[in-house]
Amino acid sequence: MVIYLPGTTDSEAPPLDELTPREIVDQLDKHVVGQKDAKRAVAIALRNRVRRQKLSPEMAEEVMPKNILMIGPTGVGKTEIARRLARLSNSPFLKVEATKFTEVGYVGRDVDSMIRDLIEVAIDMLREEKLDMVADRAEANAEERLLDLLMPPQDSEKPEGEESIARTREKLRKGLREGKLDERLVELEVRERNTPIEIITNTGVEEMDINLRDMLPGLFGGKPRRRKMRVAEAFDYLVQEEESKLVDMEQVSRQAVERVEQAGIIFLDEMDKIAGREGGRGPDVSREGVQRDILPIVEGTTVSTRYGMVRTDHILFIAAGAFHVSKPSDLIPELQGRFPIRVELKSLSVEDFIRILTEPKNALIKQYVALMETEGVKLKFTDEAVGEIARIAMEINQDTENIGARRLHTIMEKLLEEISFEGPDMKKKSVKIDPEFVRKQLAEIAKDQDLSRYIL
Repeated sequence: MVIYLPGTTDSEAPPLDELTPREIVDQLDKHVVGQKDAKRAVAIALRNRVRRQKLSPEMAEEVMPKNILMIGPTGVGKTEIARRLARLSNSPFLKVEATKFTEVGYVGRDVDSMIRDLIEVAIDMLREEKLDMVADRAEANAEERLLDLLMPPQDSEKPEGEESIARTREKLRKGLREGKLDERLVELEVRERNTPIEIITNTGVEEMDINLRDMLPGLFGGKPRRRKMRVAEAFDYLVQEEESKLVDMEQVSRQAVERVEQAGIIFLDEMDKIAGREGGRGPDVSREGVQRDILPIVEGTTVSTRYGMVRTDHILFIAAGAFHVSKPSDLIPELQGRFPIRVELKSLSVEDFIRILTEPKNALIKQYVALMETEGVKLKFTDEAVGEIARIAMEINQDTENIGARRLHTIMEKLLEEISFEGPDMKKKSVKIDPEFVRKQLAEIAKDQDLSRYIL
């Protein structure tokens, strides 16, 4: 079955099925600087998903996603491109490190757990969507229940008694909405929260958990008890209770499985770390085994979860790795064949650093300016200062370890450390960040390589 994805969560962007690959790249450009090849590859993959939805069910079933392998050093935007793509398409998204899995028979997580985790992400997404749809009804129902608790018992047999009750109720409703009754105490029946218990077995955590809850309901709490609480707290509790009544979790589970199967995206990071071939002893021995375990998931298989069986045929897999020591050709041939699209991400230049600091919607400099404005401190960065920050970041990446754009976070934090600390007590609330200020704060650390290794 083919499903149509809902529109993007970005309010400024048009619905997903109206976005051309060029427009998808434009949307990604708002958050990620450069890396045109990678953006084009993911934009085509996303557009193909929309195209597939318009095919006949028989043809759509045969069209498999073309998985992508991103090759590039750390901090150049691999994860961010995949994350923004998922947010743009409102798809269930999971980032997972390939190194966390172990071959079957070793102690550690099995590869099937990534599909179970993805289902949980989809359940949360759909539940939030359903809650948004029933929020108004839930609040209205909670308000009526709270008024019932607040209302003193009155004689309603006489006509004037009914009018008096109605008047009192409306007066209480007005006071409740204005927050005048927030501190008043009410008594209501609450259910104790269930305590999660994890039991790891060969059949998996989920199935064992369900069986225990069915067999031993008393062990897991959930008994009702009466409790006094403030009106404001009681209202929040009643809203949650009404929301859970209005949301059909069985329907949410069915739709979540469907959305994962048709629109899920899994980002497999650190693929280069499992690219070693057999031929050694010790921890390296299981690398090829992990690849062989990942292979059926990527090829298309059925995974058992607590919400039912999930097919992985149409999940889009985006793998990534630096591949400094190993090469993509060191992966087993079968797995290589499942990632037909290869894109190389380039190392960042000084110009890229300048753009990262200033251009994206939530650029780093915009973040720091907004943070300090909460203390009444106005930061003004000159263009030359931004260039100096980018140059120092680039030099430190070259002299120590190249961690890409993440270096800017350490540089900016060190640069503004004093202002951040003194901000609330500063007499002069306007600070100009110029090249001299940047050099004064960072030059000594940047010059001393040993010091910069520890501090930056």
